[in-house]
Amino acid sequence: MDKYIQINPRDNVAVCLESMANGEKITISGQEIVISEEIPAGHKIALIPIAEGENVVKYGEPIGHVTCSIETGSHLHSHNLKTNLSGNLEYEFNQKLRKLTSPVEERSFKGYLRKNGEVGIRNELWIVPTVGCVNGQAQQIIDRFKSLIHPKEISAVEVFKHNYGCSQLGDDHTNTRTALADLVKHPNAGGVLVLSLGCENLQMEEFRESLGEYDKQRIRFLKAQDVSDEIAEGVTILREIYEVMRNDKRTTLPLSKLRIGLKCGGSDGFSGITANPLLGAFSDYLVATGGTTVLTEVPEMFGAETILMERAEDKIVFDKTVSLINDFKDYFSSHNQPVYENPSPGNKAGGITTLEEKSLGCTQKCGNATVVDVLKYGERIHRNGLNLLSSPGNDLVATSALGFSGCQMVLFTTGRGTPFGSFIPTMKISTNTAIYLKKRNWIDFNAGELLNGESMPALLENFLNYIIKVAEGEQLNHEKTGFKEIAIFKKGVTL
Repeated sequence: MDKYIQINPRDNVAVCLESMANGEKITISGQEIVISEEIPAGHKIALIPIAEGENVVKYGEPIGHVTCSIETGSHLHSHNLKTNLSGNLEYEFNQKLRKLTSPVEERSFKGYLRKNGEVGIRNELWIVPTVGCVNGQAQQIIDRFKSLIHPKEISAVEVFKHNYGCSQLGDDHTNTRTALADLVKHPNAGGVLVLSLGCENLQMEEFRESLGEYDKQRIRFLKAQDVSDEIAEGVTILREIYEVMRNDKRTTLPLSKLRIGLKCGGSDGFSGITANPLLGAFSDYLVATGGTTVLTEVPEMFGAETILMERAEDKIVFDKTVSLINDFKDYFSSHNQPVYENPSPGNKAGGITTLEEKSLGCTQKCGNATVVDVLKYGERIHRNGLNLLSSPGNDLVATSALGFSGCQMVLFTTGRGTPFGSFIPTMKISTNTAIYLKKRNWIDFNAGELLNGESMPALLENFLNYIIKVAEGEQLNHEKTGFKEIAIFKKGVTL
């Protein structure tokens, strides 16, 4: 197998699939190229001479410009390649929709059909604190409940701790209330105890009203300052919710009931070659069946945003996408921070140089489907199909945001590896086989097989089968270890 790949015929660079030594020779389109220096795996080789100031092209698109003249066979990276990006831009609606092929076979899975018509892929019992002050009490309630009852009939018992709910103002306070309300009503929860202190900014009455309609048997409330022993009272409520949940059964449902979040973290030079295109192929498959995928990490759309805008269903969705991009740039500038302080050190070590390069790889996770809606942070999914969601790129914040929007699972691609998990199943998909073999306790699926000769259709079929198994209850690595967290987007001052 070749030790390099030219992703698009228009590219003036190739990507090393293995480390290459000074003096090593490769042949592309009949042209022999001599490598002029050691180049690590995942990094870029110049295929032609590039004059100072000219663009480097990867994925068929510019990813920045060179800062000095480059010879054929040279290593292109942070020392000689810089971004072309700047501030807010004006965009024109230039629609280029792509038709998806509908799957021949109708697939199904077994999930929990809730009273409101939503579907869960887990049946968990949760405590959701409205304020960080009662995190300890929530943990005590969980621990005592588990010591009295061995809840084998349900998926898990969890408390989702956070530090917010008080000393917040304006939109920042609203963000917390909205995120926690989304959490409480998530279909992966068969029952929830909402635990408050009583004196916090996020008052129980206000929070209860923000939920709208809810199942009063499965969502219960406890204010710690109102009872003499909140631990005993909390355990009693959990037992009552558990008695309602324990008889819940999975039923056969169409694949279109799945809502899947798309996320990457610890990306490397292979992300846009293996794992992200695999997610794109899956996203197109699910959307073609009538299902839903959600792409977020807005700062990692910068430089590739026009590709998403061209796929907007109509002018309204286009305008919402423009606002999504420029509003997030304004968020950076309002804090006097550079918009393009990205990629991370780990990204750079893996071969990603500029934000354009990272974004062009990142956005491949959503395939070719039409964008049907753009969601604000904390907004729930309204329409089946491909959605965009406002959230930063931070792994915990963005993955939680996908869960808050109503996604039952997140597909998380990584070239460097990470052990974290959100409150919903968070599947780690490796971009390369080396990290898969090294971190079998972190990684759930290996997209690096695409570099080992596996075809995309064959790997997609294996991937789809695995996703269905997970949707039907097979645990991911982070679920086995109990690594489940939430992170709320903090935007404002703290009192």
